[in-house]
Amino acid sequence: MTYLKSVINKLAKAATVAAVAFTVVGCVGNPYDEDVSDRGGRNDVISVGDSIFDLNGVIQETLEANMGQEFRDYTQSGAEITGGLIATSVTNQYRDARATNPNINVVLADGGGNDILIPATLLDPYGCRTQWYRWWPSNACYNLLEDTVLLGIDLMNEMDADGVQDIVWLGYYNLPRGNSNLNSILNTGGDWLNYACETATTASCSFIDTRGTVPASQVEGDDIHPTPAGSINLAGQIWPVFSTKL
Repeated sequence: MTYLKSVINKLAKAATVAAVAFTVVGCVGNPYDEDVSDRGGRNDVISVGDSIFDLNGVIQETLEANMGQEFRDYTQSGAEITGGLIATSVTNQYRDARATNPNINVVLADGGGNDILIPATLLDPYGCRTQWYRWWPSNACYNLLEDTVLLGIDLMNEMDADGVQDIVWLGYYNLPRGNSNLNSILNTGGDWLNYACETATTASCSFIDTRGTVPASQVEGDDIHPTPAGSINLAGQIWPVFSTKL
């Protein structure tokens, strides 16, 4: 925990307000829904993130059914925290939402998975996958993770500076079967983002830790994305926190 705090404190000091998607190739499941008020929805509530939300859309649908209202959906499969060629980044999703309607009070988000998974899938240049000859991710992978967490802190602080009242950040669950050798670095990322959400940003931020809660039977055959049942499971974990922010 001491090392964890030192890493997060370093990242928090470096963060500037200005500043798992778990898919390498994926289409956008949901187009931007930029105005839901004409259907009695909440324009001041938005979702941003990657394919954990976007690929089947069931998390959003389940939460909206619980609310009895729609809210704006900006998630895209393949999104990284910032940058990226596959999809609009999580940071730019948020900025697009604000450009359309800056009255944003609640943000439901995830992110960072693609920042790790895409290079790990493409030859693993950072050494993020554990192997029989490498029991722990490499130092280069931990450096990549620090950079990713820093970008997440930047985004949280940008939201806070814009007047967002509440952030609910969904953490990644453990990957089963063929991708289980990425769980070590994803678990570390979960610890760091959880701590950052609680301490490194001045916004009200709640982290949903889903590790150990999604069985392999609720993960698609790609060993990455939730099945519809898995998405309902995740929505059930989000709702008790999310509902108190509405």
